[in-house]
Order: sequence, then C-alpha cells, then structure tokens
Amino acid sequence: MKSNRKDGLFKKDLVMEAVKQSFVKLNPKYQFRNPVMFTVEIGTVVMMFVCAWILSGETSQGSFAYNLIIFLILLVTLLFANFAEALAEARGKAQAASLRKTRQDTPAKKIQLIGEIFMNEVHVVPSSQLVKGDYFYCEAGDIIPTDGEIIEGIATIDESAITGESAPVIRESGGDKSSVTGGTKVLSDKIKVKVTTEPGESFLDKMIALVEGASRQKTPNEIALTILLAGFTLVFIIVCVTLQPFAAYAKTPIPISAYISLFVCLIPTTIGGLLSAIGISGMDRALRANVIAKSGKAVETAGDLDVLLLDKTGTITIGNRKATHFYAAKGIDDTHFIKCAVLSSMADDTPEGKSIIELSALNPKNFQVDQPKYIKFSAETRSSGIDFGNTKIRKGAYDSIKTMVEKGGNIFPQGTADDVNKISSNGGTPLVVIENNMVLGVIELQDIIKTGIFERFERLRKMGVKTVMVTGDNPLTAKYIAEKAGVDDFIAEAKPEDKMSYIRREQATGKLVAMMGDGTNDAPALAQADVGVAMNSGTAAAKEAGNMVDLDNDPTKLIEIVEIGKQLLMTRGTLTTFSIANDVAKYFAIVPALFIASIPALQRINIMSLHSPASAILSAIIFNAIIIPLLIPLALKGVAYKPIGASALLRRNLLVYGVGGVLVPFIGIKLIDMAVTLFM
Repeated sequence: MKSNRKDGLFKKDLVMEAVKQSFVKLNPKYQFRNPVMFTVEIGTVVMMFVCAWILSGETSQGSFAYNLIIFLILLVTLLFANFAEALAEARGKAQAASLRKTRQDTPAKKIQLIGEIFMNEVHVVPSSQLVKGDYFYCEAGDIIPTDGEIIEGIATIDESAITGESAPVIRESGGDKSSVTGGTKVLSDKIKVKVTTEPGESFLDKMIALVEGASRQKTPNEIALTILLAGFTLVFIIVCVTLQPFAAYAKTPIPISAYISLFVCLIPTTIGGLLSAIGISGMDRALRANVIAKSGKAVETAGDLDVLLLDKTGTITIGNRKATHFYAAKGIDDTHFIKCAVLSSMADDTPEGKSIIELSALNPKNFQVDQPKYIKFSAETRSSGIDFGNTKIRKGAYDSIKTMVEKGGNIFPQGTADDVNKISSNGGTPLVVIENNMVLGVIELQDIIKTGIFERFERLRKMGVKTVMVTGDNPLTAKYIAEKAGVDDFIAEAKPEDKMSYIRREQATGKLVAMMGDGTNDAPALAQADVGVAMNSGTAAAKEAGNMVDLDNDPTKLIEIVEIGKQLLMTRGTLTTFSIANDVAKYFAIVPALFIASIPALQRINIMSLHSPASAILSAIIFNAIIIPLLIPLALKGVAYKPIGASALLRRNLLVYGVGGVLVPFIGIKLIDMAVTLFM
C-alpha cells in the first residue's frame, strides 16, 4: 500500500514545522531570491520604523494603532507566503525522513571474484565499506546493502520500503530486470550482485537529496516568471513614487502607510508568495506517483511534450514473449530442428530464449557438445547461437538470418518465408533457425497487447502528444501491433542508434521528445531525450542516463508524468492569472481612498462603496494577506487537468481564474470592509 504517499496536506507535524520555518525564512538572504516578497519585506521594515517614528511624537502619519495594524498585516502576508513554501518543503522532508529509515548501515556478505570464479570465503562488512566494483551475495531474509546489478541468480525481492507497494518483484541476472536497490529485502533464493555506486551516491541517497529540495533548481519557466514578476514590481514602484507629486499638487497629504499598502496590493504578491511552493509541489506530486524526478525542469518539460517513444515489449504488450510453435522447413526433421533451436538458446538469458527451451521440453544438459562457443544476442547482428566443432547454429530475425543464408551461397526456402509472413501478420515474432547457413525452420513468439492501452494512447492524443512504438520486430509485425494498440507511428527493427536518430530528427524540428527504457542499450536515447524515464528495475546505466526514474516499473507511467507536468504548468499559469486579476479590484479599493477627499469625482470609481479611506486600505491589504493561505491547497494539489485541448483549457481557465480573479476580491474586500467598519 502507498499510505506514505497519500498523507493529507495539513498534517499537524508538517504544519508545526512549516510555521517555524516561516519565521526562519524572514531572513533577508532567503527573501532576496523572491523579488516580489523581498520588496514586501522592505515595506514591512519601513512600517516598523514608521510606528517607532509615531511613538517619538510624529503626528502627520496617522495614529499609532492604525500603522501598527498595517505593519502586522504586512508581516502576516510575509509569513503566509513563507508558510506556503515551508509546507511544500516540509512534505518533501517528511518523504526524506521515511527514506532515511530505509537507509541503514547493514551487514554485507562480501565475496571475491578471481578471474571468472567466485571464492567461497565470505567477509561480512558494513555496507558503508562497499565500493563500486565490489561483489556481495544475498539470500532469503537479507537486506540488500547497496545498489547493484545481479550477475548470477534470481530472487524475489520486497521493494515496499522504496516504492510503497507490498507485492514482491522478481529480479534476475541477464536482461533488463537485473538492478537492485539498497534497503530492499530478499524474500527467496540467492543472488550475487556487483556494486554499481560509491558510498553516499546510492539511488536512495540521491532520492533523499531530491525530495528534501537540496537539489531543486528553478525551472526555465519559473525563472522567466520570476523575471516578469520582478518587472511588475519595478513598474509599481515607479507608479507609487510618482503619486507623491500628484498628491502634492492636489494638496492631499498621503501617509507612508498608504503608499506601502497600495504598492503591496498592486504587485502580484499572491503568485509571488506561491510560486516556489508550486514548483516544489510539482516534484512532490511526481514522487507521490512513485516517480523520482531528478529536477523540476524534467517535470515541467513533461507538460510540453510533443512526442513519446515507447518500447513495444513490456510497455504496449505484456512482455516476456513466449515461444508458442515450431515450424520446421520442408524436408527437415522436426526433432533435429527443435534440438538446434534449443542449442541456439542455451546462452540466451532472455525470457524468449528460456521459453524456447521450455516449449521444447528438452534438457540442454543432456546434449553432448564439445568445446561450445556461445554467441550472445547483439543489436547489430540481431541473432544469437552456438559454435562447436564444424557446426554453426544461429537463431535470429528473419532479415538478418536471410542475409547470412544468402551470403553463404544458399537460397532461403519459400515455405519458411511464407511461415514468417503468416506469423508476422498474426502479430507474432518469427525467429529463424539455421545450421551452417541452411534453414531449419522458424519459431513463433507471441505477445499480448495490454488491456486498456488503446484508450490510454487516445488520451495522450487528446493531450497533443504523438506516440511512437519502438520495436526490434520486422515491419509487418510492428504494423500489426501498432494498429491494434492505437499508436501514431512505429520504428521497426530498431537499433539503439535508430532511437537516437529519431529523437534528434524530432528535436531538430523544435519538438520535445520523451523516451522510456530500462536497458543499457536505451541509455543513449534516454540521455538524448528531453524527458528520459528509466525503470527502477532497469540497469544502472539506464537510471543514470534518464532524468526520471519510475519506482513502479510501469512503462505506461509516462501518461501520468505528462499529466503532472501539464498540471504544474496550468497551476502556475492559472494562479498568475488570478493574482494579476486580483490587482484590478485592489486598485478600485485604494486609489479612490487616497484622493477622494480632495477629488470628490473619484467617488464614481469607488464602486464597492467602501466605508472610509482607512477602512478601504485596511480591507485591501487584509484580503491581500488572507488570499495566500486560502490558495495554498490549490498550489500544492495543483489545478485539475483534463485532456480537452489547449484552446479549451485556455478558455476555461480565463473564465474561472481570470474573471473569478476580478470578482472574488470585489466581494472579499467589501465583506472585510463591513467587518472592519464595526471595529473602527
């Protein structure tokens, strides 16, 4: 269960920590990073000196009580803004605290590898002493001491401490499910593991740093918006300063408190106070979806994606394709063909290779083979096999094997070619087996398209994201699966460089591209993509190359990541719209209040009929302060996102947050004015 990911927004311990940090963040070195709130703090300090000035005998600035109230409201405005950021950070620190409980100095059963043989001697050492390149073994009941890759064995592992999921997972050597994470527990069997990280640089250490916010940097959009808000702040400084000559001309004495109140109400304090909290909560929402984002930029970029590359196997299909049928070539004995298929799969650690041996019901250990040389599968040759004596057996993709046969001076039999086409047209994958460049037959592999995947791709299409399936299958099989799954495009017979080339071509046209992968051969494409999501079960190289890691190993998770990114962008945009729209109502509240005594005609724009200049100013800055905490839940949870298209979203948000941002302050300020009047 993921109860640790679903805590409420306002847990008592988080709120208490955030309240304490709200006062700590009054330090100017913190406030200086936020130009809007920094100027509010300067105004607050000025009001403190004004209060002291009045106590010393100054009478032109109004009553001490009134100025003290203005000072306290400005201070509360700062504290509310600090509270929003501190609460977002506290939620991240709470996640880090739970992760720290997982990270402990556990005993490690260190073993030595000499040549290609492991020594029987075991040294039990603290996990902190393990370095990259060391080896250790774990058995049922052991806590995995640090990150590594399984090089021998298979085991059931409990990853609930990291992922929050109680269901155990299977990890094994070979393939792309070989990675293990420190702090997880082995439930069954034995594994030998090679350490892949140095002390202090484990995946868990990086997670803790990220969720604490220590590694968080402002995203490009956040920086751009900060610059825009700083520009607004500068404009309103000029506006407020130039009011003094107008006031002198109209012979209207305006106290310092009124200037500062007008300035604070006109600058976009609402979004200025919530901006940092929105960015932090974006990464936090990703974590609650069990995705570790290495930067806020990655989450933000996900909201603007144009193209998504997904592996077929394990993403669109169930994965672990299984051999379902042997088709011997004309004139070839079935028994001999099946035996050669098994021999070619002896060094094949993939689920497909293992399934061929299972289907044959033969035991490879019973075969007498002298000095075998195993040829492992490679992306270049797209084949694997075995050499012994004068015999060379290969098993692989149709086109690769056909090329070998023809280079060897033989003709590829039409009957086997027909079998290949038949298998491909049915969505299967054909593997052709040859012996000394003579075709023996074809093995049929079948995979199943995941339930509901068509609807999920339709959802992405509505978001404006193009889906591309990447597969090593031949074009006929790829086309069949692509049509069934509902993807927009596909890359068949894909090699690692094909993925890279496709990503670069799309990026050259100005598009943002995402890639999901779990294997070492996916690492270059993950690094090249704008958003690279690696599976937690994948290899260390894949996790290092990506800028996100999916703890659940769910290849369709990118759909949620895209929604989180879009929600982050929408939340920032809608609250910016709301904040700027708010200023309209505050303008109509304060400006008439400043000049209404000397310029009675300004009464016409006092459309809220506020009681007095003093109550109008107080009502405006009180509303300006309390709107920040009222919007904290929205900033942390995010604006609800629906895949209805960009133009429809824009219209809806302008209507709700633009028009609403104008109307809400009119109502709020009027109600506050009525309440303030009772006490004045």
